[in-house]
Amino acid sequence: MQEQQRYFPDANRVGVLAAVVLLTYALNRLVKAPGVTLTLDLPGFYFAYPLTLSTAMTLMASGLTATGMDWLLRGHPSLQGRRTIEHWLLPTLTAFILGILLDILPVGLSWWIGFALSAGILISVYLAEYITVDPGASAYPVASAGLAALSYALFFLLVIAFRTAGARLFVIIPGIFLAAGLVSLRTLHLRLSGRWEYPWAIGIGIVSAQIAGGLHYWPLSPVQFGLILLGPLYALTTLAYSIGEDIPVRRALAEPGIILALSWGTAIFLR
Repeated sequence: MQEQQRYFPDANRVGVLAAVVLLTYALNRLVKAPGVTLTLDLPGFYFAYPLTLSTAMTLMASGLTATGMDWLLRGHPSLQGRRTIEHWLLPTLTAFILGILLDILPVGLSWWIGFALSAGILISVYLAEYITVDPGASAYPVASAGLAALSYALFFLLVIAFRTAGARLFVIIPGIFLAAGLVSLRTLHLRLSGRWEYPWAIGIGIVSAQIAGGLHYWPLSPVQFGLILLGPLYALTTLAYSIGEDIPVRRALAEPGIILALSWGTAIFLR
């Protein structure tokens, strides 16, 4: 029983954190308020971006998740005063992406299904991040692999959401850069036994943003757009891990090349 409590957080804390974030999503759907448009008019350039209640509530859900994860992790017996910031990254990104996805879903059964799935995803991320505090936990390999897989899936859904919502290029570029950078940074941190690979994460974020910018005006479906961006993210992150583990270059390039070919080939055949 003590072993189980060591590797799993207090159920009441998890429930409170999930409920607060989900309540934010629900209020976003129930409460309607006028938005504000930020404008910047310069010679030859006009910038306009609408700030709505949905934007504010999504950012609030992300902030609540970050602070809530710190509160949740403070009860871990293996933390021993260490910082918890690395365990905020994916939960905060998850809350942000789920907020965007719920905002574009139409009112009705599909929204409620998305709301229920969001609850399951949030709780799963909270549990997995709690487990990964202690690399000696018996469930650590499963938790770290689950976090990596979920982060890739969320990135894929974020790209689809951007494309479906018709987001403008000045929103897509920083959004893709931050999401790809955070996904690669946390995934490499988990796979490389706690090493932070900031140069790789920044480089992968830049490459992903450049590809997104170059393909923005192409006649691609949301799924095609998502697959084309997911392939390089996974391939470059895997390549960074292989190089970090001193795997020979030929072997290191094999898996990323296969994944990239499969993702881009699938995107082509979806036409």
